[in-house]
Amino acid sequence: MLVDPVASIVVPSFRGADRLPQLLDSLAAQDAAPSFEVIVVVDGVDDGSVALLENESRLDARSIVFPENRGRVAALNAGFEAARGDVLIRCDDDLVPRPDYVSAHVNSHRDGPGGVIGLYLNEYSTTPYAEVYGKDADERFRRDAYGSAPSMAWRYWAGNCSITRAIWDSVGPYDPEYRLYGWEDVDYGYRIHKAGFEVRLAPELETPHRVAAVTTAIRARRASHSGAARRLFERKHPQAGLPDAIPGWSLWNALVRGLSRIPLKPARLGSVVDALLRFLPRGVGRKIVALSVESAALGGYRSPHSAKERF
Repeated sequence: MLVDPVASIVVPSFRGADRLPQLLDSLAAQDAAPSFEVIVVVDGVDDGSVALLENESRLDARSIVFPENRGRVAALNAGFEAARGDVLIRCDDDLVPRPDYVSAHVNSHRDGPGGVIGLYLNEYSTTPYAEVYGKDADERFRRDAYGSAPSMAWRYWAGNCSITRAIWDSVGPYDPEYRLYGWEDVDYGYRIHKAGFEVRLAPELETPHRVAAVTTAIRARRASHSGAARRLFERKHPQAGLPDAIPGWSLWNALVRGLSRIPLKPARLGSVVDALLRFLPRGVGRKIVALSVESAALGGYRSPHSAKERF
């Protein structure tokens, strides 16, 4: 008789054949882990990912293949619906789990149902963006996350998190209205919190992440989409208590507001900034990147219906 695993790891993947081998190697090297399965949802483009999984003999691994690209929310929902474990772990395909990854996620639910978040430890390739902005921004993000009120931990729900099946049965699937980049995770974390379950950050679950946003152009595009998705979140959850997305008045914020109104594609502006970073002093470069990212986010927030075109 087939015995259900203790945990299910759900991996949404789009064109992930180059990323999956390192993830699978890391999961195969888990130390003293309870039984677990790996479900990779191949989102509409089989670039060799299915063959990788079919040839994977070290793990209880299988794939779900979409005939067309349906997006991350659909991939997550399909994976969780197919999962057999009691602890449901979300793991993006660009993570590099440590040997205690599975056991730490499972152990974090010993005291009852709840949501657990492990922050990313972003690993940057050497680019001007990473050196003048990305690495520092990543450190600030983690510092702010750990310094936030426990009641706001849901804001950090992302690609390294876990719930029990009781949570999934109570809260339900990820919201399919989130179609672009961002905030489908925050939405889910908030819904767990709103349902009365604890959501907490677990420092022991910090996990290396091969970050994709390695240029200002990529980061600004994502900021624009995230800004648009935030507007959707606020419409759905007006009581969530987020700080105002429109910045207050200061010289810096006036620059952000002004640039956000210019009908310029964030990627195009970001590409110009990336070209300039090689020649600018570090401090000046950091400010210009920040201005590009913040104005892209505000532009997406103000004009959510045009974010797709601006991408």
